Amino acid sequence: MSSWAGRSAAEIAAAVREKRVTAREVVTGHLARIERLDGRIGAFRKVRARAALAEADEVTARTDLAGLPLAGVPVAVKDNLAVRGESCRNGSSATPDTPAAEDHVTVARLRAAGAVVVGLTNVPELCVFGTTEGPYGIARNPWDPSRTAGGSSGGSAAAVAAGLVPLALGNDGMGSLRIPAANCGLVTLKPGRAVVPAGIGHGDWFGMAENGPLATTVEDLRLALGVLAGTEFVRPKERSPLRIAVALRSPLAGVPVSRPYTNAVRQAAGALARSGHRVRRAEPPYPLSLGVTALRHWTAGTAVAEPVASARRMGLR
Repeated sequence: MSSWAGRSAAEIAAAVREKRVTAREVVTGHLARIERLDGRIGAFRKVRARAALAEADEVTARTDLAGLPLAGVPVAVKDNLAVRGESCRNGSSATPDTPAAEDHVTVARLRAAGAVVVGLTNVPELCVFGTTEGPYGIARNPWDPSRTAGGSSGGSAAAVAAGLVPLALGNDGMGSLRIPAANCGLVTLKPGRAVVPAGIGHGDWFGMAENGPLATTVEDLRLALGVLAGTEFVRPKERSPLRIAVALRSPLAGVPVSRPYTNAVRQAAGALARSGHRVRRAEPPYPLSLGVTALRHWTAGTAVAEPVASARRMGLR
C-alpha cells in the first residue's frame, strides 16, 4: 500500500469517494508521518490518533460517501477553535482543560464534508504573536527547523508544509494566516468579513479576526474554502477580464516592503496581465494612524481574552 501522506486533499477525497482507498488507510498513513516527524517540528499540541481512526471508519461507512467533497481528508485545527471532546487551550496554561461539548461551526462543516480531525495545532500564548512559541511547544518551520513557522496559526502551517495533513484550519486578525503561509510556502487567504463564520473569542477581536484554510495548492484552498463558507466556488466557463489593482506600498508608515516581496507582486501582476486581465497600479490611501489604530484594537482584544477575563473574575488581576 502506498502512503497517501503528502498528496493533495483533492486527490485523497477523490480516491476515498471512488473506494480506491479507505479513509482509515489515509489517516493511518498521516498518523505515521506525524509520529515520525512532529517531534522535530512541533506542529501539534494534541494528536487524536485513536479518535481519528474511529472517525475515519465512520466516514467510510457513510451512505453519502460519494458526494463528500473532503471524504477521508485528514485535517488539523488551530487550538483556539472548539473540537468536540477535546479541550481548547488557546496556547495558555490559564485556560480550562475541559473537553468541548460541541464543534466550532467551521470544524462541524469540515466533518460534515467528510474530513477527519487528526489533531489540534500549537499556537502562541492567547494567539497574540506572529510566531508560535507557547507552553505546549514551539512550531518550527519544516523547511528549516532553526526558523519559525510564523504565527499565530504556525502549528497549522507547519503541519501542512510538512505533509502531516493536506489541509489545516487557522484564523487571521493581523496576519495570523498570511504570515505562516508566507513563512512555510503555503497558500491561504483571509476570506473577508462574514464569508466564513468567525466566532473567535470575544467579539472576534473587535471584528479583526476571520477563519480560513491553509493548503499547498490553490485547488485545495478553493475546495476547503467552499466547505467552510457553505458554498461552492467554481470557475466560470467563460471568463471576462478582471480589473486588478496592484499595490506595492506598505500600509504602515515608515515600514518598507522589501525587494523579494515587491518582485513577487510584480511577477504575479505580469502573469495576470498576460492572461488577459486589466492590471494597473493603485495605492490605497492608508491613513498615517493605521498602525497605531490596529495595535490599539489588537491589545484591547487581548485584554478581553478568556484567560485574562477568568483571572480578573478570580481576583488575580
